[in-house]
Amino acid sequence: MPSENTSKPGALVIDPQANMAALVADMLRNLGRRDIREAWDGNQAQHELRRRAYEVIIIDDALTGPDAVELVRRLRADATSPNRLTPIIMMAAAPDAARIAAARDAGVTEFLRKPFAAAHLKSRLDAIAGQPRPFIDATTYAGPDRRRRVQEIGTPDRRGHEPGEG
Repeated sequence: MPSENTSKPGALVIDPQANMAALVADMLRNLGRRDIREAWDGNQAQHELRRRAYEVIIIDDALTGPDAVELVRRLRADATSPNRLTPIIMMAAAPDAARIAAARDAGVTEFLRKPFAAAHLKSRLDAIAGQPRPFIDATTYAGPDRRRRVQEIGTPDRRGHEPGEG
């Protein structure tokens, strides 16, 4: 069996159900991705995330020890992590709006609702590659820019008065 090349960034799939991690890994392989690693618990995931850089991380919301949102938050806050800036796709079977917001606020890049098809995964990967969002490093947030739309705000001086008026 040939060994996988670990010099190029790959994908890390983190799911507490090994069969689901394998299914997502197979989807990635069918999409042409190589060098896919799997982790089934928080400790194993943290080890993998410290070990090397990845091109994308796909994490299930049901992860425990630590919780998936907490793991993302820690990863984004760790300035020494090789995966601090890595795009993260979170998948969940039945997320509510509060959980999606918590994931976004922790630094998740994209979200996928289970069950999903390979085409859905591909669309998230394409969005990450085609429209990368800048990384924001502020006192209360570290992660991809949460704004998705670019809005025209009008003139540079938004207060509406003429220059020279006071």
